Amino acid sequence: MTLFSPSIGKGIALSLVSLTLLGVMPIISNLRPSDVGALSFAFALSVWQVVFAVPVFGWELRRGAKGIFGIDLSRRVRRQMILVALFTGALFGLSTYLYVLGVEKAGAANAAIAIQAYPLFAIFWESLFLKRSKTAIELTLTAILIGALYYLGTGGTFLISGLSPWFLVSLGVPLLWSIAHVIIKEELSNTPITPTQVTFFRVAISTLFLTVVLVIAVPSGIDMGISAIFQTMSALMGLVYFLELIVWFYAVRHIDVSLASSITTPWPAVTMVLAVPFLGDAIEPYQAAALAVVVVCIYGLTIASLRKNTLKHAAPES
Repeated sequence: MTLFSPSIGKGIALSLVSLTLLGVMPIISNLRPSDVGALSFAFALSVWQVVFAVPVFGWELRRGAKGIFGIDLSRRVRRQMILVALFTGALFGLSTYLYVLGVEKAGAANAAIAIQAYPLFAIFWESLFLKRSKTAIELTLTAILIGALYYLGTGGTFLISGLSPWFLVSLGVPLLWSIAHVIIKEELSNTPITPTQVTFFRVAISTLFLTVVLVIAVPSGIDMGISAIFQTMSALMGLVYFLELIVWFYAVRHIDVSLASSITTPWPAVTMVLAVPFLGDAIEPYQAAALAVVVVCIYGLTIASLRKNTLKHAAPES
C-alpha cells in the first residue's frame, strides 16, 4: 500500500532550493582556517549538523508527526531499517570527509563539477537495483558526460598522465551519495519515516562514524576535532549542509533521485562565481567548457527520462 502521495511540482521546487545551498557549500568549506584539517572539519561540521537536527527532530515529534515511531514494526523490518541506517550513515560520514578533502585539494570549481557525476552513478544504481532500462539517447549522453568529466580531470588535456588523483577523490563523493540515496529513496517511499527523521539518524550515525575514524587515524584527533567545532566556518557549514539535507530528502520523496539531481545540475556555476571573490580562484576556460557540456548532458538525460516516463504512462490508454 502506498503510504505517501508525491508531488512533482514540490519535488522540483525543493530541488532548486537544494541547488543554491549546494553551490555555497564548497566556498564555506575552503574558507575554514588553514590549520583545520579535512578530517577534523568533517567531524566538526557533522557535530553541528546533529546540533541543528535535534530541535527539528523534537519539534516534529511534538506536533504529532510520529513517522517511523507511529507504527508497529516486525523484528525483521526493524532489523533491516537499523542495518540500512548504519550502512548509509557510514557512507555519508565517509563522503563528508571526501567532500571536504576533495574541495580543498582539487579546488572548489573542479570538485563541484566532479560531484556532477552523481546522475551517472544514480542512473547506474537505478538500472541495476530498480531494473530501469536506459534508451540509446540516454546511453549516448552518458558517454559524452563521462568524456567531459575525464577532460576536466586531466586539466583540459585528455592525457591520462594529467589525471588528478584529487579529482578522483572528489568522484568518490557522488559514488557514495548515489548508493545511499537510492537506498533511502526506497525507505521514504515504502515506510512512513519522515525526511526529518532520516536526516537526524543520518547525521547522528555519520558523526559517530567520523568520531571513530578520527580517534583511530590521528593520535590527537579528538582534541583537534573538538577545537574545530568552535570554528565559525564549521558551524556555518553544518547549518547549510543540514538545510540542504532536509530539503534534498523532501525533494527525493516526491521525485526520482536521478531527476532531482539533474535539476540541481547548475550548482557548480554558483560555486564558480563565488570562488573568484571569496577564494581568489581563477576560472580556466576548460573548466567552463566542461561544466557547459556536463549541464547540457544532464538536462538531456532529464528530458529523455521524462519523455520515457510520459510514454510509459500513456501506453495503457493507447
